[in-house]
Amino acid sequence: MKMEAFTVDDIPLIKPGDDIAAIICEHAVLEDGDVLVIASTIIAKAENELFSLDNINPSAQAIAIGRKDDKDPRLVQAVLDRCSECFVESPVMLVQSDRAHVCINAGVDDSNVENDLLADLPRDGDASARSIGESVEEITGCRIAVVVTDTNGRAFRLGQTGVAIGLYHAAPIYHWKGTKDLFGYEMQISEEAVADEVAAAANLLMGEGSGGNPVVVVRGIPLFTEEKTSARQLYRPDNMDLIKKALRISKKS
Repeated sequence: MKMEAFTVDDIPLIKPGDDIAAIICEHAVLEDGDVLVIASTIIAKAENELFSLDNINPSAQAIAIGRKDDKDPRLVQAVLDRCSECFVESPVMLVQSDRAHVCINAGVDDSNVENDLLADLPRDGDASARSIGESVEEITGCRIAVVVTDTNGRAFRLGQTGVAIGLYHAAPIYHWKGTKDLFGYEMQISEEAVADEVAAAANLLMGEGSGGNPVVVVRGIPLFTEEKTSARQLYRPDNMDLIKKALRISKKS
């Protein structure tokens, strides 16, 4: 097998209302089966998911957390407003975002956003991926997959990596159960988070700083599927999530 990954160069700074699909098609030649990996920040900017701290009035809870974490209490309030559950308040805020994603600060991002604004995660990553994917297919005539990414920390390991928070015609998980290993034994439980692996590979080219490479094409990997898929298929069901259970117990004690 052979996999290629390359940046879509010369993507301009994205502004609210910009047509990301059209911009990508102006700067890339795509093929059937390609996977477009797109940083969530530029989607949030195009969808005007931007806000300022100026008009946020922090609650007593936000002020208390801000004091513990040495954070602007207005930012803390913005995080609280965007989460359905807060698992850890200090030294960082680990929350269940109201957009389904478990992450630090509900995904609120102040990097690569101008005019002292902050960016939310896209309101619905799957819907954003579908909208861009359908437009790209209409422009190019190619059948492609889309993976919307965000960077995320991981339990028990240092550093952040790219993860999928929106999918269009992209397989989220490859199920190895029922296949045979090298010695003929049937696999019982193995599941491979292929969408997250592609997101992480693309993140190596995107970078986290001033690289300006928010779109990557991954070619040669059979991620495309005709099935309707969702990034939510990557989230462990709440009743099976041992870490969430432990955090809830710890918070009560």
